Amino acid sequence: MTYAIIKVAGKQYRVREGERLLVDRLAEDDGTTFAPAVLLVGGDGEPVFSPSDITVTARVLGAVKGPKVRIGKYKKRTGYRRHTGFRASLTQIEIESIGGKRARPAAKPKPEKVTPDASGALPAGYAELTVAELKKAAGSWDSEALGAALAYEHEHAKRKGAIAALEAAIADRKDES
Repeated sequence: MTYAIIKVAGKQYRVREGERLLVDRLAEDDGTTFAPAVLLVGGDGEPVFSPSDITVTARVLGAVKGPKVRIGKYKKRTGYRRHTGFRASLTQIEIESIGGKRARPAAKPKPEKVTPDASGALPAGYAELTVAELKKAAGSWDSEALGAALAYEHEHAKRKGAIAALEAAIADRKDES
């Protein structure tokens, strides 16, 4: 099944697996799954108008507010002016599956292997370090490791914060000597 028409909070929506949409406020907690009423299923040949055996599974992602609508009233020559506004309370949901089968989560890309370059060996576990962790750890590395890490950042990752932290650590090393 490639798509389904479901009914949620009195309104109908055409949905696909993995799709996120905003619906009127639901009385469901964040992270819970529910099965909305299925009106039609289609995509593989003829549409099914009475899908009693097909279920759609949706997960509540959270509550959000809609766009602000400004309303103004005005009557000429009387001084009558009124302004008010409105923001709809909405719930964001994600369609997990149509027809009972679970949607596959997207495959996570494998981290690339860190290879030491000619200037020296990278510190152990360098590829998994965040910029904040790198700033803390760079002070304890020797000059060779700092140079290798900076070369790696320029060639592969190009993280501005990491490059700045490594350049600052190298400058501190030069000032100490």
